[in-house]
Parts: sequence; structure tokens; C-alpha cells
Amino acid sequence: MKLEVQRQLEPFFKRLRRASRSLLLLDYDGTLAPFRKERDEALPYPGVTPILQAIVGQGHTRLVIISGRKADEARALLGVHPHPEIWGEYGLQRLHPDGRTDNFQPDDRARETLSAAENWIDYQHLGELAEFKSGSIAVHWRGLDECEAERIRGHVLMGWIAIAQHAGLDLFEFDGGVEIRCPLTDKGDVVDGLLGEMNPDTVAAYLGDDNTDEHAFRAIQDRGLSVLVRTKWRPTAARVWLKPPEELIEFLSQWLYACEQANGNFSNPESGITVNQ
Repeated sequence: MKLEVQRQLEPFFKRLRRASRSLLLLDYDGTLAPFRKERDEALPYPGVTPILQAIVGQGHTRLVIISGRKADEARALLGVHPHPEIWGEYGLQRLHPDGRTDNFQPDDRARETLSAAENWIDYQHLGELAEFKSGSIAVHWRGLDECEAERIRGHVLMGWIAIAQHAGLDLFEFDGGVEIRCPLTDKGDVVDGLLGEMNPDTVAAYLGDDNTDEHAFRAIQDRGLSVLVRTKWRPTAARVWLKPPEELIEFLSQWLYACEQANGNFSNPESGITVNQ
């Protein structure tokens, strides 16, 4: 089976080995790092950071992190130096490798609506579970038992559904929480923009894990490889399914190997990747 999977992926890596430039787009939580109840403890899977460090240092790949987190949080947890380009808050922040930061602020109406959403969770006594960003609010219940998590979810959605519909804000459920946010941009918009900055022949891939990554999977569909990184499969627009951490690390190793070949350096990694057909 693994040999068959490798054959299915070989056309992509063959193009990567021949490409003059590549673009690797990565979600953070759930993709590069396991989920943690304490969000500041969500470090990358062991082995991920050294490979990403090597990919950045190799020079063939433009590596970009696209996360729902604040960009500086993802930078600190990632541990790659110098840090790659990082888009935070689903595209509302852009942290450049040279340290410059672009921030895209919501308008007054959106801010008023987010304030109403904050008042609702305060009323429900759930403020300690909330994460506040410039253009969104997320409530996390990861690590709680199923009954408690469902109770919190019900209380949040009871108010947030009406608030989001009234003001035209987006409401997304993700693994272990729900988020209300301004519809200024999503991960698909970021992917579209990044692809537009690259030459048309650039070989590209996007790796992500949850529903917020589906926009990115669809955006890259005809222009690169879309990869679902998740311990359990779910319906998705992604073409490939990898189970972390082993298959994720193997994919990244194969990426590095292909870039080394493109530059005339060679190694010989093992292979083991699963394709979603």
C-alpha cells in the first residue's frame, strides 16, 4: 500500500525536483503541533522544527505559516530562526521574515459586533475560555469532558448565531471550539494572494487539519497539492491525507529531499504517505 501511495505522489515530487522555486504553506495548530489545552504549550511535533529549519535554510522553498493564532504567537512556538513569513488571525496579520508587520483592522460596525459577542460570553460566565484577537473571538473547550464541552458550545451558539447573522460576521466551529470573526479574509484568500505573488510554474502545497483550512484546500486545488493532516479522516476537499506525526514528518522529509535534488544535493529517505482518493 505504501508503495502504491508513493507512486501516486511521485508526479508531485518529480515536479518539485525539477522546479526552480517552491511554495510550502502550513497551518500550525493541529497540523505542525498537537492541540493542547494550554495553548502556549502547543509546541511542534518532535522532529518538525529541524526539518522546517532545513527547508528554510536550503533556500529553494518559500515557507509560509497561515494560522488562526496571532502571528507572533506562532513565531514563538515554531522555533525556526530566522522565522519564515507568518500570516496570523486568518490573514488579518502578516509578519514578514524581516520583522515588518501588516495589520488589517475591522471596521467600526464589526468591532461593535465583536463587543456584543464578548458581552454575551461574559454574561454566560465563559470569559476565561475566550481568546480575543483584533478581528475575532474564539471560545475553546478542548480538554473538557464531552458533556461540559457540549454545554459550553450550546451557550455560546445561543447568542453568537444571532449576533453573527445580524452583522454579517462569520461563525466557524473548529476542533475544540468556535470562533466569530470579521469576514475580511480567510485562509483561502491568503493562499490566492500568495500564489499570485509567485511565478505560475511554482510548485506549491498547503497542509492543514480542520474546517478553517477547507478554504485553502479549495483555493490551491488546481494549482498545487492540498493535504489534510489529521489522525482521523474526515470529508475534505484535500487530495492527500497524512496522519501526524510520522507521515507529516515523512512528507516534509520528502519535500526537503526533492529540493536538495533540485539543487544537486542527494539523500535517500524512507517513504510512507497515505493518499485520500
